[in-house]
Amino acid sequence: MSRRDKILITGASSGLGEGMAREFAAKGRSLALAARRTDRLDALASELRSSAPQVATAGLDVTDVDAVPVVFGKLRDELDGLDRVIVNAGLGKGAPLGTGKMHANIETVQTNLVGALAQVEAALEIFRAQGHGHLVLVSSMSGVRGLPKAQTAYSASKAGLTALGQGLQAEFANSPITVSILLPGYIETDINRGVKTAMMTDTDKGVRAMVEAIEAEKAYAPVPGWPWVPIAAALRFLPSAITRRMV
Repeated sequence: MSRRDKILITGASSGLGEGMAREFAAKGRSLALAARRTDRLDALASELRSSAPQVATAGLDVTDVDAVPVVFGKLRDELDGLDRVIVNAGLGKGAPLGTGKMHANIETVQTNLVGALAQVEAALEIFRAQGHGHLVLVSSMSGVRGLPKAQTAYSASKAGLTALGQGLQAEFANSPITVSILLPGYIETDINRGVKTAMMTDTDKGVRAMVEAIEAEKAYAPVPGWPWVPIAAALRFLPSAITRRMV
C-alpha cells in the first residue's frame, strides 16, 4: 500500500467530512476540500493550514453533475495530482413513500447516488490518466438491507452506492486503482441528530474508525467495527422475518 498524500474530500464543511479533514491534516496530508457551504469550508481550511502542507477549497453542489469534473480538475491542478478521493457528500432527507413528499426523497437519491456517480466518474478519469489512485465511497449501514418509512429512499441510495463500488472493485482488481466502501453506523453528526439509540458513536471515535479503514484501504468496512461488523452480517444473511424487527 502506497502513502496517499493528496486527498480530496467532498461534503467537507461539516460532519464526517470535516472530521476526516481534521484527521488527515493532523497526519500531514495535503487536502482538497469541496462543499456547498463555502463560508464554513474556508473557515476550516484556514484552521487546517497550520498542520496540512496544502489546503485547496472549492464550492461544489454534487447534484450539478456538469460542475463536478470541472471542480475536481481544478483541485487536482492545485495539488498537482490526487492520490485519494473520498466521495462523502450526502443528504439524509426523506419521508415514507406515497405521503406527498416525493421531492425530499428524490433530492436524497439525486445527491447520494447520482451526485456520487458524477464524483466517481470525475475521480476515475483523473486516476486513469495518472495511472493510480484510491477511491473511497462513504456508503452506510442503511444500505445493507432496505429500511422502512422515512429511510427507504436513503437506504436505496446507499445500497446503489455500495453496488457501484462493488462493480468497480471487480473492474480494478489487481490494478494500481483501489476502491474502498465504508459503511458508517450511527455516528453523532447532524444527519443523525434526533436518533435515539444506545449504538450511537461519538463523532471523534467514529471518524477515527473511518480514517483507519481508509488508511488500510479496506475493500468493505462497516465502521466502527463493533457493533457494526456483526450487525452487517446479520442484516445480509438473516431471514426477512428477523431482520425487519432489527430495522
